[in-house]
Amino acid sequence: MKFRKIKISILFFLLASTTFSQAIVYKPISVFFGGEAFAYQQVLASANAQNDFKETSNNKFEQPSDIENFTNNLNRQLLNSLSQSLFKEQIGIDELSTGTYVFGSLVVEVTPAVGGLSVSILNTSTGEQTYITIPNN
Repeated sequence: MKFRKIKISILFFLLASTTFSQAIVYKPISVFFGGEAFAYQQVLASANAQNDFKETSNNKFEQPSDIENFTNNLNRQLLNSLSQSLFKEQIGIDELSTGTYVFGSLVVEVTPAVGGLSVSILNTSTGEQTYITIPNN
């Protein structure tokens, strides 16, 4: 009799556990809370509806034309050539050597650095200062 009660209780627990055990799966419906990923149009439409930013069409940045680029490049080359010739006239040498040079309100200090020459340009009238490193060849 005792063996029969044990069999019945085991059978009851096995049937009860298979009857009541199920996987509870939560599937969100709303796209905003992790729902279907392919329904992004609803989220995009909502974001666009809440967007207060209006893009202005007057784009102030314009690409220069090829002729303007050529003119600017030519001006830079002419100014570079002019500055090199003035530098040669002022100092009297072709190469930049260490030392301090004064050109009006500009004080140029050339010092040796680890990778080449370090050039410090100081404008004494405004206090602006620029550092340039010229690497070794």
